[in-house]
Amino acid sequence: MIDINFLRNNVDTVKQAIQKKKFSCDIDAILELDQKRRKAVTEIENLRAAQKAANTEMRSLKKGSEEFLAKVAELKQVSDQVKALDADVRQIEEDWNHALLTIPNLPHESVPIGKGEQDNIEIGQWKPEGFDESGEYLAHWDIPGIADFLDFNRGVKVTGAGFPFYRGPLARLSRALIQFLIDEATELGYQEVQSPLLVNAASGTATGQLPDKEGQMYHIEEVDLYLIPTAEVPVTNYFRDEILETSDLPVHLCAYTPCFRKEAGSWGKDVRGLNRLHQFDKVELVSLVEPAESFKALEALRKNAEHMLQKLELPYRILDVCSGDIGFPHAKQFDLEVWAAGQGRWLEVSSCSNFTDFQARRAKIRYRGEDSKVHPVHTLNGSALGLARTLAAILENNSTKSGQIFVPEVLKPRFGADNFGFI
Repeated sequence: MIDINFLRNNVDTVKQAIQKKKFSCDIDAILELDQKRRKAVTEIENLRAAQKAANTEMRSLKKGSEEFLAKVAELKQVSDQVKALDADVRQIEEDWNHALLTIPNLPHESVPIGKGEQDNIEIGQWKPEGFDESGEYLAHWDIPGIADFLDFNRGVKVTGAGFPFYRGPLARLSRALIQFLIDEATELGYQEVQSPLLVNAASGTATGQLPDKEGQMYHIEEVDLYLIPTAEVPVTNYFRDEILETSDLPVHLCAYTPCFRKEAGSWGKDVRGLNRLHQFDKVELVSLVEPAESFKALEALRKNAEHMLQKLELPYRILDVCSGDIGFPHAKQFDLEVWAAGQGRWLEVSSCSNFTDFQARRAKIRYRGEDSKVHPVHTLNGSALGLARTLAAILENNSTKSGQIFVPEVLKPRFGADNFGFI
């Protein structure tokens, strides 16, 4: 949620910034509603002041006197007006709050201007020494014997498309990867958190998934709870409605969770195999910092995700995501994409984002500054990493045509072997 005072004083700036993103909202209508709300609030405050003054005056009048009875009649009339206007104010407040939730975060001035992912700017690449780009690689779904261990058919039978079973060495490799990522995150200074996998609507609203991505989230209507699309939602909401002290900041947390997304509208080659699932594992990094530190923190967050990809010896590139492709609550976003040699394409495995004070205002996460005043924190998060696509890249970049797969050096102790195969 953007600062309403900033909106009132910088209307043209806000409109121009929103035009750079892929989202739209009617700022003029929101401001009109804001004026209507302020006018109604002023009116009801004036009526309540008159009500209080009448009550005070009545205490000095003789009960039953003509003046007393006139004041009683006057007070009843004011009271009726207050009740009627109070209902109007509640409705206007509800409409106003809902309207404010339609305003996306404003892109930072450093965000490149563009309409979509084709306009994202590559700002760097990294490849492990000796990586053979010209080698013959298989897409992970073509690795001999994998269908018995990455079982989509039985996943469809048990649940539906996009919910595969992992078996044997593939399940073990996935577990080793999760353990590696959590261990690396804690060594980098993040505190591990185990979070709920279900959240209420207030949590989804606080981080910006609701109402923007309501159609992408699984909703359990009976209890009005949502399956999490990312650990960012519960972990950020851990501090909702709280005031931290300056000494509490920065906060750095990490969490491993399964994630659930409908992925509505996805189709074609981009969704084959592990490329796009409805349920997938992810390790998430979340930071809460003072505003002056948030863009330094974003660089550090991105470097931490890069560090993990380098230790896994996976080629990757860094994208500075353009204004037309960054998310609804994002002010600045970097994507990290690994090279999947068998498919000959880049797969996104991490988004590292600064939300500035947008989520904090929605969630009412604040800190008491050195000026003794209360301010919203800045929130950040980054995937480190999305496991399904990371696993796909590991399989494709480290397999032979016969189906033998070499385990990355850092995973060998956790996996328990140097290599494996499915046949």
